[in-house]
Amino acid sequence: MMNEFEAFLQRQCRLLKRSEVSEAMEYSLMGKGKRLRPQLLFAVAEGYGLSAQAGFMAAGALEMMHTYSLIHDDLPAMDNDDYRRGRKTCHKQFNEATAILAGDGLLTQAFALAANSSDDPVKALKIVKELASAGGAEGMILGQIKDLEAENSQAVTLEQLKEVHLYKTGCLFTAPLVMGAILAGQDAAIPQWRRIGALMGLAFQIQDDILDVTKSSKELGKSASDLDNKKSTYVTLLGLGQAQDAMTEVYRQTRDAIRQMNLDTQRLIAILDAMEFRQY
Repeated sequence: MMNEFEAFLQRQCRLLKRSEVSEAMEYSLMGKGKRLRPQLLFAVAEGYGLSAQAGFMAAGALEMMHTYSLIHDDLPAMDNDDYRRGRKTCHKQFNEATAILAGDGLLTQAFALAANSSDDPVKALKIVKELASAGGAEGMILGQIKDLEAENSQAVTLEQLKEVHLYKTGCLFTAPLVMGAILAGQDAAIPQWRRIGALMGLAFQIQDDILDVTKSSKELGKSASDLDNKKSTYVTLLGLGQAQDAMTEVYRQTRDAIRQMNLDTQRLIAILDAMEFRQY
């Protein structure tokens, strides 16, 4: 099924008029990413009895938004990274201007897919609103600016760091869970999914902080820019051992919360297990 989704993503790129920008969009979108957000959406949709294919448009929109955020996050004005997903970042493979436009193109195209995410116009509108909320100035972008403000700061507290992760990472982990519920007509469950998404994003980010100091850039497939930029992380604030304990505890809380949901959670738990024991 994921191979089918990969083909779907590439087809969306190939439908665009060919230009250096569309080539850069495809280059970044089709990199060997984990595709966690689409997998989460499919797991929720299938858990409620829908097909994964019913979520392709919404999942494609999420993956485009996520990829745009990576392109811009890697730029010299942000984290200034040379490698992403095991190969050159977009601005290194092409140039900075093309990378900015490729990110803009993916962000815009994400909303085109979201608008076509359901034959039910009410559901499609809810998907569009969720995408805008997750990626906007009160979502991921808020997390990005809080993250930049925390660079080189010696006064960042653990609570402030949690807030950065809640917005920067948690919002795009919450969105696929909520979108899966919307597509399945399970709006009443959305508050619980929001809590689960926030926990999942926090666990994932703590784990990223740990991997940054325990794995090489080659193993991670990306540069360890947080260290270079002197960012506060769970490891710098707590030490490696306590950070690992914190990660394990948040994953436990996430797993417990998922098991309380009224759907088939088998695939969702399997994804969470794979996340917890990932090595990159």
